[in-house]
Amino acid sequence: MAPSLLRIRALEKGDLADVTAWARAEHFAPGQGDVAIYRHTDRQGLWVGCLNGRPIGCIAGVRYNAEYGFIGMFLVQPEHRGQGFGRQLWQRALQHLEGLTCIGIEAAPDRIGDYASWGFAPASPTQRWQRISDGNLPPAATPEGLSLLEGSAIPDRAVQAYDAQRELSPRPHFLADWLHHPAGTVLALIGPDGSCHGFGRIRPCLLHRGEGWRIGPLLADTPALAAQLLNALMARHAGVVLIDAPAANPEAGPLLLQLGFAVVAETLRMYRGSLPPVPLGDVYGLACLELG
Repeated sequence: MAPSLLRIRALEKGDLADVTAWARAEHFAPGQGDVAIYRHTDRQGLWVGCLNGRPIGCIAGVRYNAEYGFIGMFLVQPEHRGQGFGRQLWQRALQHLEGLTCIGIEAAPDRIGDYASWGFAPASPTQRWQRISDGNLPPAATPEGLSLLEGSAIPDRAVQAYDAQRELSPRPHFLADWLHHPAGTVLALIGPDGSCHGFGRIRPCLLHRGEGWRIGPLLADTPALAAQLLNALMARHAGVVLIDAPAANPEAGPLLLQLGFAVVAETLRMYRGSLPPVPLGDVYGLACLELG
């Protein structure tokens, strides 16, 4: 079948179930509501490729602002691979992100060479860690001067400001949707002046077989505060727990190992263009691999 027969169109609400099922089959462990949030972050930045009116692949190329974008959710159903359809989806995403200072992608080990040929350079590994939680962790004492707040009690502006100083690009629309989604739990450590010292979210996800939980984002001032947030998030959610930690934070791996997590997969963060000079030393868990 010729690649020219592929029709690429914007991802629609009716495509969400298919795309989520594809992501699950590829061991992405999509969270409940994740793809709908990706679509809302950049409504012009998610596409499906169709053959004879039937979706057979997808990709996201999301513009966070005028300088930074990210490519993810790049999937073609197995029976349609090797026919050039993935290249067409890839080119559509790059076209949408044209002119940005920096574009990021999370590369599977067998795709690193492909992305390098398109001008993407290695930055640092990202490791997926897993632990089986019994949901009965004892609550840790909150450090003096800080309050552990949940859900609607969390001051949005403080969390947005904290995130913007520690991520490669401010992402107010994405983060607002992410943290206010009804699935799962959001916790934050807030000081007496209303400032944020760490926050995290745990959400239900679809494993390749069965269901589990994903933690992300997880940001904190120190490993001790990150550990408190992690334990508090896991305390209410029994089962398989996953977290994607950037190796760019050298404290993340040792902390997760100490808390009983083990590495189950690894990808490589790659960038094309000028990377914003933002340290990731306070990032212990990424919100998602699909949008960086």
